[in-house]
Amino acid sequence: MRILPAIDLLDGKAVRLRQGRYEDVTVFDADPPGRARRWRGKVPVVHVVDLAGARAGHPTQLELVRAIVAAFGPGVQVGGGVRTRADFAAVRAAGATRVVLGSAAVRDPSMVLDLAREHPGVLVVAVDARDGYVSVDGWTQDTRARAVDVVRALGDAPLAGVLYTDVARDGTREGPNLETTAELAAAVAVPIIASGGVGTLDHLRELAARGIPECIVGRALYEGAFTLEEAIDAGR
Repeated sequence: MRILPAIDLLDGKAVRLRQGRYEDVTVFDADPPGRARRWRGKVPVVHVVDLAGARAGHPTQLELVRAIVAAFGPGVQVGGGVRTRADFAAVRAAGATRVVLGSAAVRDPSMVLDLAREHPGVLVVAVDARDGYVSVDGWTQDTRARAVDVVRALGDAPLAGVLYTDVARDGTREGPNLETTAELAAAVAVPIIASGGVGTLDHLRELAARGIPECIVGRALYEGAFTLEEAIDAGR
């Protein structure tokens, strides 16, 4: 299992939210590109989220994304507010290797499928859920769309992956939602990227044992629960 360290951007800084709440934010690094530079060569992909963009409904920190790409090199996965073709093109132009779309997969699935077919291996669909139902607009709005149904509707689209986050566990370090993550992995042929709740090396080992190919790790790294090198070893 590959480890994808996360850089969540808000007001130009690397932060972490707890359970997706913007009012519960911790600032961890005032130099996100410097953080990416320290990870360069250690992992093939770094996961970047424009939190301000997710809330605004369009990317807002593209200059910072460009700086992160310059620091890390190829392999930057970027999401947050990417809801239109223009947003997708802008993030790609900023240097993103992979682009994450979440809300659009619920509101405009035909566009998402068209983009996936036009750019095979580039698009990641984010399925962020509370109690099994998808949340959109930077996790500020809940829907009645079931996560597993959204994933199944993707069919055989040539996605880079499906990013599943259990919102209630995100930023808590209480452990990922193993059962739902495994259920989604069984529902589609594309790789599932686990996210939300990882707090120990055992959590990573459990995901790897389930055959999950990639996992995003954020708060646990920033708070020193384990090192990136230890996380990489645990995922093997």
